[in-house]
Amino acid sequence: MRSIRAAAVGAVTMSLALAASACGGGSSTDGGPDDSPKTLTYWASNQGASIEVDKKVLQPELDKFEKQTGIEVKLEVVPWSDLLNRILTATTSGQGPDVLNIGNTWSASLQATGALLPWDAKNFAAIGGRDRFVDSALGSTGAQGKEPAAVPLYSMAYALYYNKQMFADAGISKPPATWAELVADGKKLSKDGKWGLGTEGSNPSENIHHAFVFAKQHGADFFTAEGKPDFTGDGAVAGVKQYVDLMAKDEVIAPGNAEYAQNQSVSDFAKGKNAMLLWQSASANLKSQGMSEDDYGIAPVPVQSGTPGTGTAVNSMVAGINLAVFKNTDNLDGATKFVKFMTGDAEQKILNTAYSSIPPVKTAQSDAAFNTPANAVLKETLAGSAAALPQVADESQFETAVGTAVKELFADAAAGRAVTTESVRAKLEKAQQQMPAK
Repeated sequence: MRSIRAAAVGAVTMSLALAASACGGGSSTDGGPDDSPKTLTYWASNQGASIEVDKKVLQPELDKFEKQTGIEVKLEVVPWSDLLNRILTATTSGQGPDVLNIGNTWSASLQATGALLPWDAKNFAAIGGRDRFVDSALGSTGAQGKEPAAVPLYSMAYALYYNKQMFADAGISKPPATWAELVADGKKLSKDGKWGLGTEGSNPSENIHHAFVFAKQHGADFFTAEGKPDFTGDGAVAGVKQYVDLMAKDEVIAPGNAEYAQNQSVSDFAKGKNAMLLWQSASANLKSQGMSEDDYGIAPVPVQSGTPGTGTAVNSMVAGINLAVFKNTDNLDGATKFVKFMTGDAEQKILNTAYSSIPPVKTAQSDAAFNTPANAVLKETLAGSAAALPQVADESQFETAVGTAVKELFADAAAGRAVTTESVRAKLEKAQQQMPAK
């Protein structure tokens, strides 16, 4: 998922959804009972700098689809703060869209509701085949061993964005490759009202992405091989503490970032208030805020050893947006045509260019437009050093519980309260207790 989204508080709603029979979308039908529906409803996630930007990007493409098929697509761009709860409510009420965006980390949780169309061989064949998509994107489409609950639409990865002029002024010749180097550089850069690094400390979704990566770098996972929560192991605790310590101990993040949840750290970076930013596919967002691509560099997110890779050298979650269909839609044929259109090579190039993301479709990804130095970092990360968040049924509750625990730890750091191994473990223990009982 893209970083600006705030994780919705959905644990209670999810438990209701899991217990209920899921219902699908509700597009209207023109004409008699034998006529095919002429409309689709589409919930798109907020990918641009604003909802209005998304409408400007998407509406011309939806108009193109209507011209080709005669099917009108009624668009609603849903803020990330509302999206998960809107989807979960739709699974029980039947008052949902035909087609929707989901953060790829939610795939297994939403799959467990039974509301989404499974993408079996027949359904994939209708959109050109499963083998059109890269493996890393398909790995975040649902629980292992089950048919995918969604189709990849946009792929993203975290990178380190750094202000070239601020680095030069501080006498720093290259971006940090290790966290120790980032802290050392951050301290040099944190002066005169400016700071080394920005973050969204009040955004549970952003927090869980970083907590996951730091935990992986400490050799930990948040779930056992059997899928049981394991939030309080030494590696997970050490990873979360190292992340929060960037503010609490190392003092390279401004205390005010503990209250950030709506893209403020990107704005601070674009304005030269912070020298570094850890973000998903940020180029389009930065451009929309007036920052030239010549002003910043892009490097892999640091790892403990300095060499990104698999295992403890993971430096990003596999980020992205999937396209899902409510299986009880009354316009399955139209919805399938729309998914085929949106994942076609031409649209993949247009949409992923607009959002500075990477096409999850192999042939589109190989286009020259995506072979820029910036995209090279993202593609290499996705191919070699990114890991999918746990594809378990309780994943959305995990995001909310642990992301909120980290939010509370950042609040402690900003208030000058000690962040210790014990206090981190206590917050993670509380988060684990919030997970649904098995």
